[in-house]
Amino acid sequence: MKKNNINCIITRINGQITSPELRVVDENGKNLGVLKREEALALVKPGLDLIEIAPGAKPPVARIMSFDKYRYEKSKQEKKERQAQKGTNLKQVQITARAAAHDLMVKVRQLEKFLEEGHPVEINLFLKGREKYNKEWARQKLDQFLTMIPAEYKRLTEPRFGGRGMTMQIVKK
Repeated sequence: MKKNNINCIITRINGQITSPELRVVDENGKNLGVLKREEALALVKPGLDLIEIAPGAKPPVARIMSFDKYRYEKSKQEKKERQAQKGTNLKQVQITARAAAHDLMVKVRQLEKFLEEGHPVEINLFLKGREKYNKEWARQKLDQFLTMIPAEYKRLTEPRFGGRGMTMQIVKK
C-alpha cells in the first residue's frame, strides 16, 4: 500500500490492489466496465498507474491515471472542502463599557454584517479596573448594546463574567 501525505490516506496502486475484479475507468474518464485485475493491469500504459479510487464499492472502482496527478487533484479537493467548512466561524465583536454611542453603532453595523453572513457572533464587553466589580452596571451596558441591534437574533449563551469582562454569543434567528 502507498501512503500519501494527505491525511495519511492509504491508496492502493498497481500490484497492491487485491480485488479480483475491478470497475475500470480510463484516463479520459470513459468507463471500461468490470474487468479482472490482470486485464486492468495490462491496460496500463507507461507513465500511468492503476489507482483504486473507491475500495468500498462492489466491485471496487479503479482509474487509470498518473498517481502524481491523482494526489494533486485530491489535495485540491480537500483544500476546497476545508475552505467551505470555514464559512461558519465564530466572529467576535469587542466593546467597552464607556464607549460613545457612535462607536457602538459602528460595532452594531459590523455585528449585523456577521449575522447576515450566517456567522455566530461573540460579544465581548471589556471592563477596566473597578468596573469589573460592578457587575450589575456592566450587565446594563451590555443590555443597552443589545437593544441597539435591529436584526432579529437568538442568544446562544447568556452573559457570563470572566477574566476581563463579560461575554455572550448570539446567532441570527
